[in-house]
Amino acid sequence: MQSIDPAKLPRHVGIIMDGNGRWAKQRFRNRIFGHEEGANSVREVARCCRKLEIPYLTLYAFSKENWQRPKSEVSALWSLLDRFLESELPEMVDKEIRLRHLGDPEGIPEDVLARLRKAIDETSGFDKLTLSLAINYGGRQEILLAARKFAQDVQEGRHLPEDLTDEVFSSYLFTADYPDPDLIIRTGGEYRVSNFLLWQLAYAELYTSQLLWPDFREEQFMEALVDYQGRERRFGKTGDQLKSDSTD
Repeated sequence: MQSIDPAKLPRHVGIIMDGNGRWAKQRFRNRIFGHEEGANSVREVARCCRKLEIPYLTLYAFSKENWQRPKSEVSALWSLLDRFLESELPEMVDKEIRLRHLGDPEGIPEDVLARLRKAIDETSGFDKLTLSLAINYGGRQEILLAARKFAQDVQEGRHLPEDLTDEVFSSYLFTADYPDPDLIIRTGGEYRVSNFLLWQLAYAELYTSQLLWPDFREEQFMEALVDYQGRERRFGKTGDQLKSDSTD
């Protein structure tokens, strides 16, 4: 594997963690076993980001659509999240990792929400890595919520309709103070974004791994970063324009 160029690392990586259930099924275990093993991948990738000084990592942990899963699995997922937050908080504090929540707090079990808010509060002063968990999250729902907030501000005289720009609209999103993701990784061999950061990923590089999430560890994350560093990010320009800009 090629070495990583520290000067070309993404500032913000988003990951759609897919394949926990299939991983468990291949081993004749229940789906929760796969989610538990997937938590180990979360730990490894977060540590790798911290080590490489990638400042933002956003993980798609529970979507709005996940409520349609069997009640027993949903309940077990909340219990797993609660245990994960409790077990990982000391390390987050030790490594100065700030935890954030992207999504709708309504519907999250009260005890889990209390644990989540406690972890967010205790890590709020850190800035080495912002680890965001997209929980009870949907990209379309986020955009609708932002539109409603802007409309309310127009109605109450804080904005005019013509004030709306990309930058203004972005300020109403959950990620208002984040850079847009540079790299979106999806495991499990699927080729869709599944309602994840729909506004923010406009110019993100997409990377799909055939591996199921529990098999995606530090080595595979590094491979994704190497692939990202080999991309030419043009943002609508031509390659020749980029070369000209770099020599100015």
